[in-house]
Amino acid sequence: MTPVFSQLFESVPDALLVVGRDGRIELANENAERLFGYASGQLSGLSVEELVPAGARERHRGHRERYMHQPRVRPMGGANMTLVGQRRDGQQFPVEIALSPLDASDEAPRYLASIRDISETQRARQALARARYDTVLARIGQLALASTDEESVIGRLPGLLAEVMDVPVVAVVVVRGEEAMVSAQTGLEAADLVDPQWLSLEQGPLQRVLQSGQPVLVQSPELPGPPPPWPVETASAALIPLLDRSRPMGALVALSPQPARFDHDALQLLQQTGNLVSALMQRRRTEEQLAHAQRLEAVGQLTGGVAHDFNNLLTVLSGSLQLLEIECEGQHDASEIISSALRSVERGTELTSKLLAFARRQHLSPRVIDAGALLADLERMLRRTLGETVVLRIDCEPGLSPLYADASQLDSALLNLALNARDAMPGGGEITITARERWVTAEPSTPGQRPGHYIAFTVADTGHGMSPAVVARAFEPFFTTKAIGRGSGLGLSMVYGFVSQSGGYMHIHSEPRQGTRVELFLPVASADAAMREAPAPDVNVRGSEAILLVEDEADVRAIGGAFLRSLGYDVVEVGSAADALERLASREDFALIFSDVMLGGGMNGMELAQAAQALRPHIGVLLTSGYDDPSIQIESPQRFELLRKPYRREALATAIRRNIQAPPQP
Repeated sequence: MTPVFSQLFESVPDALLVVGRDGRIELANENAERLFGYASGQLSGLSVEELVPAGARERHRGHRERYMHQPRVRPMGGANMTLVGQRRDGQQFPVEIALSPLDASDEAPRYLASIRDISETQRARQALARARYDTVLARIGQLALASTDEESVIGRLPGLLAEVMDVPVVAVVVVRGEEAMVSAQTGLEAADLVDPQWLSLEQGPLQRVLQSGQPVLVQSPELPGPPPPWPVETASAALIPLLDRSRPMGALVALSPQPARFDHDALQLLQQTGNLVSALMQRRRTEEQLAHAQRLEAVGQLTGGVAHDFNNLLTVLSGSLQLLEIECEGQHDASEIISSALRSVERGTELTSKLLAFARRQHLSPRVIDAGALLADLERMLRRTLGETVVLRIDCEPGLSPLYADASQLDSALLNLALNARDAMPGGGEITITARERWVTAEPSTPGQRPGHYIAFTVADTGHGMSPAVVARAFEPFFTTKAIGRGSGLGLSMVYGFVSQSGGYMHIHSEPRQGTRVELFLPVASADAAMREAPAPDVNVRGSEAILLVEDEADVRAIGGAFLRSLGYDVVEVGSAADALERLASREDFALIFSDVMLGGGMNGMELAQAAQALRPHIGVLLTSGYDDPSIQIESPQRFELLRKPYRREALATAIRRNIQAPPQP
């Protein structure tokens, strides 16, 4: 070493190393010894790999050999590349390095490395980056608070993140069924949004993040570069899971052509943004479910009102036909016509019954049910009904607690679901019906799900499944995807109404080509639940007592009066609650008040019944309605019997005798 070179070598403020072709240090200045913690002369002869962390030595050796094969002036490290040195005591620190070959043609090749500790520079750089990240997070938070459109907020996030992190690609990926879809992005071409290979759910980084629910960092050569799927060369990537109550529903993806681009601060930014995206997606999903529940409730109220009015019309038709039947007894031709008309009325009654089932206003007769026995009976019927191409499996958990529901309605609901499943498998398939006992907790994101003790019935098929748009409308009355004449569109709506009215709830899980699974949750019977049997009608029951008939529809009132008079009763007809109370005040011998529930303005039938019994404690009460008004059972201290319209004359006769009490004393 010449004196001039030696003087320059020691006067440079950076750490300097001269390395031979074999990778061993031949010269080191005092700054290098001080930087790496070695005494004077101790660096000479050491392999240069001793100055890097053990985990990086093999990789460093490969980089060094490639550099020595093609030596050139090369700066390394800084903002876009993190290099780490290691002191003699094991302490690690960030460095910048400048490499240069030494021109010595008459000697073996040597290489000069200038090394600088950039700990302070890196800390300042990290502080600036954190400040930028915090600013972006604050801006994103303001956008989320100020906007009522979660979609637009999520749509702006990739651009904001890509700008602040200086990366070309950021995307929000959501998983729907068996496919991953890009819902928001920056830096991707249109062709890259259609089933990109990198977004495979079978293997690769996205599959790992969805399976683990943890952030995934990927470095090349694992990542693909262009051509597709990405329009930029990718050397590092970060995937942050988007969690829906601990279950991944997608990922926030950032790609960079720079190796090791995503440090701790960048990952924190992505993680916090991912949490916000998850919250926005959950809120949107909850709002959609709530809106759907409210829409069904509104349709149910409308449907119940229509069915109520239709039942009034059917009451008039049915009553008039029944009176004609009495008048035309013995006239064969007339009786045939009347019977045909009455059958049509019965079909209309079945239609309104389905509408009322959806509106949760049908008449139910709940009792204690053994789920195992019910499924055994259903299995015998279904095996005769489903056909040879359908494999039926029944799986009932042994020792189930009894449930409390209307057995015939539950039987019809399961039968309806099984037939729907069969129709979804025109080429045959498998239907599985199971029953399990479940304790359910409250779930804010699932409106209608109430905590409690349930028996869960599941009907699953291997059919063609349903799209999300069809699932969203599946419970709506008259909505059907079947061909004209193949279905009324009331099957699922009837099941939905029955389950809701029974104190339970239901779910549909379906994907195109993945089959459908419908779950019904019905409450377990309480310890004091008793069997309830409806008494058989007695067609010969007649009487002579005074009855006050209250009905605001004149035609319906006329039919009711005619029925009662044909049974021998002394009938007084009025059209309002006020008129009824006036008659009760002026006459004491009424044995029973027979009133419609919905009386228009003023009191309803239940309030009138309570007022009547306050005025005449011994008077009997029978109510009638086009639907079962739940308020009668909830608000009333008495449980008044309700006769559903349209009613048969024989059923009215039996109900009247059942509710007439001892006549008042003069």
